[in-house]
Amino acid sequence: MALLTFSLVGLQFTWGIEMTYCTPYLLQLGLTKSKTSLVWIAGPLSGLVMGPVIGVLADNSKSKYGRRRPFMIGGGIVVAIGLLILGWTKEIVGFFIPESELRRVLTITLAVLSIYLVDFAINAIQSTSRSLIVDTLPIPKQQKGSAWASRMIAIGHLAGYGVSTLDLLKVLGKTLGDSQFKQCTVIAALALLVSVGVTSWAVEERVLIASKDADVKSGAVKVVAKILKTTWDLPDRIRAICWVQFWAWIGWFPFLFYSSTWVGETYYRYTPTASIADSSDPLGDIGRIGSLSLLIFSIVTFIGSVFLPFVVRSPDSDAKIGQRNFTPRPPAALAPLARLLHDYKPDLLTAWMLSHLVFAGAMFLAPFVRSLHMATVLVSICGIPWALACWAPFTFMGTEVNRMTAPSTILANGSSYRRLPNPSDEFAGPDQSPNFLRLNHLDRDLDDDAENEDSSTGETAGIYLGILNLFTTLPQFVGTFISMIVFEILEPGRHPELHKGEDVEGEGKDDVVKKVTEGPNGIAVCLFIGAICAVGAAYATQRMRGLYRRTK
Repeated sequence: MALLTFSLVGLQFTWGIEMTYCTPYLLQLGLTKSKTSLVWIAGPLSGLVMGPVIGVLADNSKSKYGRRRPFMIGGGIVVAIGLLILGWTKEIVGFFIPESELRRVLTITLAVLSIYLVDFAINAIQSTSRSLIVDTLPIPKQQKGSAWASRMIAIGHLAGYGVSTLDLLKVLGKTLGDSQFKQCTVIAALALLVSVGVTSWAVEERVLIASKDADVKSGAVKVVAKILKTTWDLPDRIRAICWVQFWAWIGWFPFLFYSSTWVGETYYRYTPTASIADSSDPLGDIGRIGSLSLLIFSIVTFIGSVFLPFVVRSPDSDAKIGQRNFTPRPPAALAPLARLLHDYKPDLLTAWMLSHLVFAGAMFLAPFVRSLHMATVLVSICGIPWALACWAPFTFMGTEVNRMTAPSTILANGSSYRRLPNPSDEFAGPDQSPNFLRLNHLDRDLDDDAENEDSSTGETAGIYLGILNLFTTLPQFVGTFISMIVFEILEPGRHPELHKGEDVEGEGKDDVVKKVTEGPNGIAVCLFIGAICAVGAAYATQRMRGLYRRTK
């Protein structure tokens, strides 16, 4: 399980570095907060495009290296290149353009393009890594796999924020760069390549082989049509999972992208002895202060991801109403105790719903925070909800996808599959060889009017997880739009603390600093709005429970 999900460590390490440093980095380059929020459209846009498209392409890939691993490795290389470009944008542009306004504009442009490159490639890795878990594990192990994924995500966050809290220039010197941000991008690139490499080496995928009558063209139009048709005709349970994810991620978007900056700003706003104007590296200082709170957040997330699976019932056990789903191995005398413990275990839906409410309660307090310690406490509390956010939706989705594509059944479209032994030494080891998947579709599968294109090979994992990713990324567009409006109203102009000694949009620096210090914090307002949406996610989870009861 650890090796299967290890790629998520590097993935979340990279996300952590991006979320910690990129917002203050763009502010330092001269973007306003409202324009910076527009840059973060890169995240949802990349998820909107890459999630379902890569899912469909990987589902139908017949590469001898497997369906998911080639996309993971290719995406890892692209992300590493993008991170290095991002860290050295000033030097790259400065090599070609002398000091001028054009140089500043091109530096910002290259930085934004690098963020887009990283986000698009990292979403390809995320989509295929999650699909690999669903492909590999049977239904009874889906919750365990998702729990391990949550643990690896927590470890990645923990490592990323831990590195960010260090003064790397003192620890490493200038070996990897002359600034905190540059060194973090190098470390993130190496971490991602290593983690993706470990999972790709350790996991042995089944190779997909299609018979001639099942070889369907996968052109761009066909891919888009399949995505749209599947999204429109989602099964009720999967649709319910997606809507919970939609409302939850409107709330999580400002937290994930701006919380470290919010903590750093809170410190400099309300700590009388703190002055970023005296700092030689304001970007690194804000990043380190924010990362400390997120480090505690990651520790809480990790603890939750380790212990929560032991006290929460899986969806598979929830389906067995009236059955006592405890292990038969303990002595019979312990059976009553096992039944009692099982009865008092909350189910995963209840835990997920409560996590939305805990997150909402913490973020409702964000606009009223006046100290670094209180900001750190609120961020840390969100570690438990985040552990469930990384675990619950994928557990439910993996369970539903595996139920629909169970290999022991033949679906309504007549599709089935059988495992074939591998006769080729190219894939075979001395002891055993991996299985192939051969698709055996009926002629009706070639008919574009067929009502159900699901097959029983499990190849639908990619497209359904891609659609779940759509419902994760679409709310980020909503969050970006909300953030842009809030920042434009409450905090117009360039960030004064990162542009010391400059006049900002016609006002003196002292006037602007006073306005920003005494006025409401735009990020805190965005977090408050996110809390309202988290309550909506809790309501959607409760409705999902009613659906499960009606369709069990």
